[in-house]
Amino acid sequence: MSQSNVKFGPVPFNCGEDLTAANDHLVVLFHNLVEPRMFLPDAQSDLALYLVLEGAAADKTGYFLPLSPAANVRLHLVGTCFPGDKLVLADPAVQGQAGKVTTLPGAAGTYRVVAIAEEKGVDGQLVLARPANLGTVTVS
Repeated sequence: MSQSNVKFGPVPFNCGEDLTAANDHLVVLFHNLVEPRMFLPDAQSDLALYLVLEGAAADKTGYFLPLSPAANVRLHLVGTCFPGDKLVLADPAVQGQAGKVTTLPGAAGTYRVVAIAEEKGVDGQLVLARPANLGTVTVS
């Protein structure tokens, strides 16, 4: 069998920055040329495919859930949404929004769709969403 040494469910990785207050935020897997590290997204087009279950200090081990359409998750919402709305990474340049989601904006830019809302949501809510890595969408 070629599928040996694989993991299902939460996985441990070292944090590339302090993620102690980032539970339920989306993060990006990157590296420091030696080992993998988790970081909050820097751009709305980043490939944020993991959810922080238990954040940790920089260089310490945290636990992360790989996003899969097989199970819904709750994500920090910026703004409002309705069932069926495409959710994209919120603007990490805005204080406190890195790793959160918002509905696909009408403003020009490149956004990564990470999930579909499964319930109506309000600002600050942990909204129920189905992970859907639909790639990037460019609004012009």
